[in-house]
Amino acid sequence: MSAVTRTRDDRDQRAATSADPGAGTGGPALRRSADSALTTIRRGLALSPEFAHGLWLTLLFAVIATAGKVIAPIAVQQITDNGLVPGSGQPDMAFVTRAVALCAVLIVITAICSYLMNVRLYRATESGLATLRRKAFRHVHDLSVLTQNSERKGALVSRVTSDVDQISAFMQWGGLLLIVSSGQLLIATVLMAVYSWQLTVLVWVCFLPLLFGVRWLQGLLSRAYLKVRERTGDMLGAIGETVVGAAVIRAHATEERTGRRIDETVLATRRAQVRAQRLSMAVSPFSELVAAIANAAVVVAGVLLGIDGDITAGQLVAFLFLVQLFVSPMMLATEIFNEAQNAIAGWRRVLGVLDTVPDIADPGPDGHELPRGPVGVVFRDVGYAYPGGPPVLTGVSEEIRAGTRIAVVGETGSGKTTFVKLLTRLMDPTEGTVLLDGVDLRRVAFASLRRRVVMVPQEGFLFDSSLGDNIRFARPEATDAELEAAVAELGLADWLAGLAHGLDTPVGQRGESLSAGERQLVALVRAYIADPDLLVLDEATSAVDPDTEVRIQRALDRLTSGRTSVTIAHRLSTAEAADEVLVFDSGGIAQRGTHAELVARPGVYADLHASWVRSSA
Repeated sequence: MSAVTRTRDDRDQRAATSADPGAGTGGPALRRSADSALTTIRRGLALSPEFAHGLWLTLLFAVIATAGKVIAPIAVQQITDNGLVPGSGQPDMAFVTRAVALCAVLIVITAICSYLMNVRLYRATESGLATLRRKAFRHVHDLSVLTQNSERKGALVSRVTSDVDQISAFMQWGGLLLIVSSGQLLIATVLMAVYSWQLTVLVWVCFLPLLFGVRWLQGLLSRAYLKVRERTGDMLGAIGETVVGAAVIRAHATEERTGRRIDETVLATRRAQVRAQRLSMAVSPFSELVAAIANAAVVVAGVLLGIDGDITAGQLVAFLFLVQLFVSPMMLATEIFNEAQNAIAGWRRVLGVLDTVPDIADPGPDGHELPRGPVGVVFRDVGYAYPGGPPVLTGVSEEIRAGTRIAVVGETGSGKTTFVKLLTRLMDPTEGTVLLDGVDLRRVAFASLRRRVVMVPQEGFLFDSSLGDNIRFARPEATDAELEAAVAELGLADWLAGLAHGLDTPVGQRGESLSAGERQLVALVRAYIADPDLLVLDEATSAVDPDTEVRIQRALDRLTSGRTSVTIAHRLSTAEAADEVLVFDSGGIAQRGTHAELVARPGVYADLHASWVRSSA
């Protein structure tokens, strides 16, 4: 099996399996590039300079490999015209033997050059695509949480994986054929012109309409294959959601409705695929018809030229071989255009990521480095509104003294989550300033900010690895002894001892091998290992057993001791233990004070407290 055939098989398999949940259009935050096809390819190649490494040597091998394709027609012509002993009508075996031997040597050289061309092309493309993946992946992580949340997670993943795979399929199959076919077309044309310029003009006249038709079809194919990528993403996104949410679907007996939704996305994908394939296949029968007309025209015109002595029999036979070399790239044009449009669609989606400017920018080397120690925070006339929405925070001006424990409470939608996101610079305020130790957060280097400030979300994400590796994620150099000491300092040694494999206990995908309470414990130990100066916690609301509740509270007390902490409190005990409570209502801070002070005064907090008491009775 040839290298090109193997690559085509690989390409077809990848096209069937590489798409993933979210390969669709995604949300509005990531712009789709509107560049022309040529501009898109040029920009894509510029992002990965490895594509051009050693390109001239690769092209030299390609020229030799392509030139080798005309060896057989030339050999046939020479043997036909010069392989007979003059006057005898007998074959000149010495001449034929020399011609065949020379032909064999040249074919071996051609095969070696073809192998070297493939190896160099594959190495260059894989290096370039790896660079493209790394750039896209890192840029995704540079985007703000708001931008990421506006996208389906699978869509972001697909731009780094399956979209790049589409580019890979073209670069390693379509790109190879494009180089070889272009060279083959040029060499066949030149050699045909050497034999007969009249027949060469005739062949080109036959194929010119096909070339103009393919160019017109390119625009239609581009739009059609972009639609295929979008519909495939919608389909696999829906399938992925139903697999992950299978338990919820069964619990609510929505299998039939879910099945209809899957059917709709599958049929929409089928329609898009069929339309794209119908367009791409339109060239094939037309090109076969043109090829047949060209061959017939060459035979008729060649015989007439032969009668006039303008072409020999051997030259006419060789010319017919060369016409087949000329036709072959034309016949492959459809498949090459298919892969090119898929690759261009993938490049546009990757460029859409890279063209999205992060709205939370790292000041980099010019950023301020914060010294270690308890952190003081000041909000000055801070306001925030999500894009296209009403303000969710207005006129917030508060100071959090270093070393204090603050509980943030409020009804759902009151602005408390937005408050802590601004505090950790997951978002920037649309009005006002957030100061950390007197420095505007926007001037603090990310590296310094992430060392000093750690946020523990409601659902601490766990990776599919061991318990120790998940804790060590906050500080990779930490030893097992340090991890065990941290667990003991948080009063969780008995919990760790109760696990079958201790720190080596596998947690499963997303921590599913642990209970909800145990996942919270892992998140707290991870934060402790990070040793932040400002700790921000979005306290989990999941119900846990009494023993785990005690462990969590004990760990929180020790974790927040001696450092500034801000906790979105969902437990009454957390608000009671805080030094101060910030009470949010309707996008602002309605009350502030200790738990005892606020309970004694009528207002939002007293109402929340009464609700807590009733729910725990």
